[in-house]
Amino acid sequence: MDKIAQLKQWIKESSRIVFFGGAGVSTESGIPDFRSTDGLYNQQYQYPPETILSHSFFIKNPEEFYKFYQNKMIAAGAKPNKAHLALVKLEQEGKLQAVITQNIDGLHQEAGSQNVLELHGCVKRNFCTRCGKSYDLQMVAESQRVPKCLCGGIVKPDVVLYEEGLDSQILEKSVYYISHADLLIVGGTSLTVYPAAGLVDYCRGRLALINKDATPLDGQADLVINGKIGEVLGEACGL
Repeated sequence: MDKIAQLKQWIKESSRIVFFGGAGVSTESGIPDFRSTDGLYNQQYQYPPETILSHSFFIKNPEEFYKFYQNKMIAAGAKPNKAHLALVKLEQEGKLQAVITQNIDGLHQEAGSQNVLELHGCVKRNFCTRCGKSYDLQMVAESQRVPKCLCGGIVKPDVVLYEEGLDSQILEKSVYYISHADLLIVGGTSLTVYPAAGLVDYCRGRLALINKDATPLDGQADLVINGKIGEVLGEACGL
C-alpha cells in the first residue's frame, strides 16, 4: 500500500482526528514562510525579522514595526487551498475534532473550519493597547502610519510576538485534543518552533507527518509523507 493510500485508510478508520499545521499550509496559498530559502528570515531589512516582530520592538518602534508588518505579514487576497478544504470536509464528516495552527492568516476559518485553535493569534483581530477596543484587518492594513484608536491608544495585532507567551487556555485545549486523538496529522511544519512543536509529544494515537522536508520527529511518526500538504491531504480526502 502506498503512503497516501495508507493515510486514506487511517482517516477512514478514525473518528477523533486532530490536525496540527504550520507555515507549509499557508505557502500553498501564496503566503511566504519565515524559514525557507526565500522566506522572510533570508531577506534584508534594517533589523532582523525576529527583532522587528518582538514585543519590545513594537513598544519602542511602532512605526518601524508597522512598516514591516503591513508589507510582509498581511497577506491580502490569499485564499484557502486544498489543505484547508480537505480539513473542512473531515470536520463536516464528523471525523476531525480540531485544527491546531501556528499560522496567523485566518484561512482555516475562511475555508469553513469551525474548531480552530490559533497558537499564535490572527492578523484579522486587532485591539487598542489602551482601552481594548477591537479593530478589523482593514483598519490596520489601510493606516498610513501607526494605527491609532479613537482614544489615542496604539492598535496592536492580536498575534503572539517574540517575547510574548502563548495563550494558556489555547495550549491546554490543544494538549487535550492531541492527547485524545486516534489520529494526529501534522502538516506543513518543520517542528522546530517551541513550545508549539512540543505538543506532538502528547500524541497517544497514530502519528502521520506530512512535510516537504524531513523533520526532527520523523523517527517517532507512524507514517511520514514528503510532499505538499495540499496535494497529499486533498488526495487522501477525495478532493
